[in-house]
Amino acid sequence: MTEAEIRETEPGSPALTLQGVSKSYGGTHAVAGIDLEVPAGMYYGLLGPNGAGKTTTLSMISGLLRPDRGEIRVCGVDLRTHPRDAKKRMGVLPDRLRTFDRLTGRQLLYYTGMLRGMKPGVVADRTADLAGALDLGDALGRVVSDYSAGMTKKVMLAAAMIHSPQLLVLDEPFEAVDPASAAKVLEILDAYVASGGTVLLSSHGMDLIEKVCTRVAVLVAGQVLEEGTVDEVKGDLTLEQRFVELAGGLGEVEGLEWLHTFSD
Repeated sequence: MTEAEIRETEPGSPALTLQGVSKSYGGTHAVAGIDLEVPAGMYYGLLGPNGAGKTTTLSMISGLLRPDRGEIRVCGVDLRTHPRDAKKRMGVLPDRLRTFDRLTGRQLLYYTGMLRGMKPGVVADRTADLAGALDLGDALGRVVSDYSAGMTKKVMLAAAMIHSPQLLVLDEPFEAVDPASAAKVLEILDAYVASGGTVLLSSHGMDLIEKVCTRVAVLVAGQVLEEGTVDEVKGDLTLEQRFVELAGGLGEVEGLEWLHTFSD
């Protein structure tokens, strides 16, 4: 690629841009022409209720799905026309973990590094560093299928980070992770962001999003209903209250009177 084709990320310029991105399944519009701009060097939260199109959006950003229309750029690189160059700039941790779980953790990280074009010695050094930072320890010698959900999440996070990407796309990274490990992961991510990295964070943990994110977007029914700084989006409410308001979750619950008459 030429220098003109790749607009490298500079301070204040977007790490990720979506313009008019749409995706439909049959006659159902999962994502309807959304526009997003994620500045570099921050946590950016992507929120949405179940069925809002959030997973589809993340799948398109990571290159697992191709949009029907629109453009996605990763650090200035067009994901459609230059997928390899765009993908090498990001690391992805999906929520629905699918991996080569008959490999050991060490083999998985080695395989990931080789796919990324890294030298074996660099992969070995970074595997050791990540194992120490994420408390993977002896788990690297066991097959991933024997891991707990939390340990699987941590080794997959290591795989997402091993090539030192400019953008991390993390979908529910703390789900099933114990509090001590979550604190350690957050410490690692804080240092990553402080050094100029960008984290696109999707989570149902509103307290976490409100605590770490600089900006957030709320996706409902395939459209961005709100976008801005956390304070701009939540206003006088908590972020959770504002999210429930936007997602239409404040209606009356009726028709369950039978639940209040207990069985003998």
